[in-house]
Amino acid sequence: MEGFLNIAWLVPVPPFLAFVAILLFLNPNKTVSALTAIIGAVLSLIIAWPIAFTAFTTEHFGEHPVYGELFHIPTGVTSFMVGFQVDPANALMLFMSSFLLVMIFIYASGYMTFPAHLAPEMYPVSYQQGRDPRYSRFMAYISLFATGMLGLIVSNSLLTFFIFWEIMGLCSYLLIGFWYEKPAARSANIKAFMTTRVGDTIMLVGMILLYIKSEPSSLQFNEILQIGNLQSLAEQMVTIPLLDITVPWLALIAVLIFFGTVGKSAQFPLHVWLPDAMEGPTPVSAMIHAATMVSAGVFLVVRLFPLFAAAGEAAPGVLRFVAFTGAFTAIFAATIAVAQWDIKRVLAYSTISQLGFMVAALGIGAYGPALFHLITHAFFKALLFLGSGSVIHGVEHGFHHAHAHDAHGHDEHAAHAPVALLNRRDGVLDVNDPQDMRNMGGLLGRMPITAWTFIIGGLSLSGFPFITAGFWSKDEILASAWFGQNTWVFWTLAVAAFLTAFYTARQISLTFLGRPRSEGAAHAPESVASMTWPLILISPFAIALGWAGIPEHFPVIGGIIPNWLEHYLEPYVTYQGFHVAHPEFNMMPLLVSLGVALGGLLIGFVVYGRGLREGQVDPLRNVMGPLWMVFHRKYYVDELYNATIIPFTLGLSKFLYLFDDKWVIDPIVDGIGSLAVWFSKLMATIDRVVVDGTVNGTGWLADRMGRMLRQTQDGHVQVYLMVAVVTVTVWLLLKAMPILLTLV
Repeated sequence: MEGFLNIAWLVPVPPFLAFVAILLFLNPNKTVSALTAIIGAVLSLIIAWPIAFTAFTTEHFGEHPVYGELFHIPTGVTSFMVGFQVDPANALMLFMSSFLLVMIFIYASGYMTFPAHLAPEMYPVSYQQGRDPRYSRFMAYISLFATGMLGLIVSNSLLTFFIFWEIMGLCSYLLIGFWYEKPAARSANIKAFMTTRVGDTIMLVGMILLYIKSEPSSLQFNEILQIGNLQSLAEQMVTIPLLDITVPWLALIAVLIFFGTVGKSAQFPLHVWLPDAMEGPTPVSAMIHAATMVSAGVFLVVRLFPLFAAAGEAAPGVLRFVAFTGAFTAIFAATIAVAQWDIKRVLAYSTISQLGFMVAALGIGAYGPALFHLITHAFFKALLFLGSGSVIHGVEHGFHHAHAHDAHGHDEHAAHAPVALLNRRDGVLDVNDPQDMRNMGGLLGRMPITAWTFIIGGLSLSGFPFITAGFWSKDEILASAWFGQNTWVFWTLAVAAFLTAFYTARQISLTFLGRPRSEGAAHAPESVASMTWPLILISPFAIALGWAGIPEHFPVIGGIIPNWLEHYLEPYVTYQGFHVAHPEFNMMPLLVSLGVALGGLLIGFVVYGRGLREGQVDPLRNVMGPLWMVFHRKYYVDELYNATIIPFTLGLSKFLYLFDDKWVIDPIVDGIGSLAVWFSKLMATIDRVVVDGTVNGTGWLADRMGRMLRQTQDGHVQVYLMVAVVTVTVWLLLKAMPILLTLV
């Protein structure tokens, strides 16, 4: 067992070596760059899966997690130990992330061969080669992104966790704005970077306080999560001046660290960056939403759950705050998703909502269900995002095909001509936009592999009963909320689940059913094998993965397949010393789960199953009226931020600049500088007049005395005799002086 587990630190190394190799040596050769990136991901998979399956198959592995030491970073007083850790939670993450990264890398090698965002005349050579002009750079970036994800998973301390966390933040900035020719992409990457930095800064403050207050000072998970340390932090109190309340240090630290989750996992109010992140290439969207980017925020709470559980006991408001944030975000994002037209933005708000499910689950103490949903969601959301990219690819190809073979036969690049915009009551329609679902329809016949795999992912997201992974993980969260008498969490998540099923049915209907509503959809081809095979390989996980967590007391099928996940996690929960409730089977949450899933899907297919007629307004718009536009405009949160926070921030920065440059800081610095110049001039004068004068006077006196004494050394005997007589005379006078003074 130890053999495989002790090489866990190697998991992030191959992608990093691929990143360095592409960056320094392989950039000119796009094919070799892609192969190098894929090989790096495959090698990580080859290392990660034996580790994961060793953990899965070792009885009571959770009682003996592996902690490995690599080296120490000296800090003067102490040192930080850098190492790795393997436990049941991150073994699941290794299993999920390493596989999905390989699928995404293979998919990306095909996706990035068609630079649909660029006009052909901008990069004619790249178009001839059929690849994005920065194809190799893209492969280098996603390799570094994978390094951050895998390194975060195996980290043994909050310090290295945070370092890899920030590497992912850097890569998301670089990849969201990868097509920086588009103004929207440039704005989106800055928005993502700045918004997540807010959460990260608050999290860093919590980390610093945790390091200072822990005994001994440490950020290693196995030390800071010791029961004794948590009890000590819970007993120490701190008064928060602005709120004038006294809370345990543990509660304050937990809330501060949780803001890292709020930023990274796009929870309200720091959710605004994630939908705009769709401006990056679709493989990036899949990595952000499915692998270990936004889910890293949830995994942070999973990793530190003993700390949050202890904080909840010391100050119950901590977990209530976590649960409220997650539940509110879940329903908030779900309502927005029902009124979006961009196929990837629907999925983006879906991710925000599903992450809210996980955060709410952790807030009510449902550790296992939250981790369960994190893993299942990764697979079906990867399937959906990669499927949406395939759809966009196909529709874009369809537009190119249609314009290249139009009735005139000579306008080969008409797809890049100025687009026609149609004003609609439910939003402006760009008739050449391959991401707008109003330009789709009928793709089930044109792109069958993409369509059926997307439908599988959509049904799993909706929680289609019994046969999809999403049903079992979502049902466990609802059952835990009901069992724990968290009624408001239960019903909030139930409504969010209904909306999830509804907007998923809407998305499937508008995209794949009905008749094509544009030339792009009418001529869309199926994607290349490098894009469809990953979809096929991910699909079984979106179905069967949930069977590993079927409750033993579930009617009829419970116990037929053992509840492997619960038995797998139980020893680790016991080892970490926190309590997790095991909900008894209750028919009520099951009926609600079935009702919201099937009801949402049924209503969605009834309303949208036939697609839209040309020029038809969204039927939901006619029913909801102005409220639909509120959902469509995302509750005007961006407009609110643009009218308040951003002007305030810019005004504050301008004020601080003036404060520094004009009013206070610079005048003080300039005054000190002027005083220093005046004082130096005074010192120069003293040096010249006093010091130099004394030295020069002493030298002049010595010179004069020397000249006088030189006259007594001219070589004449009589001069020497005179000097001797004078000397003797003076000596006699000095000797006789006391006697003479006595006589006088």
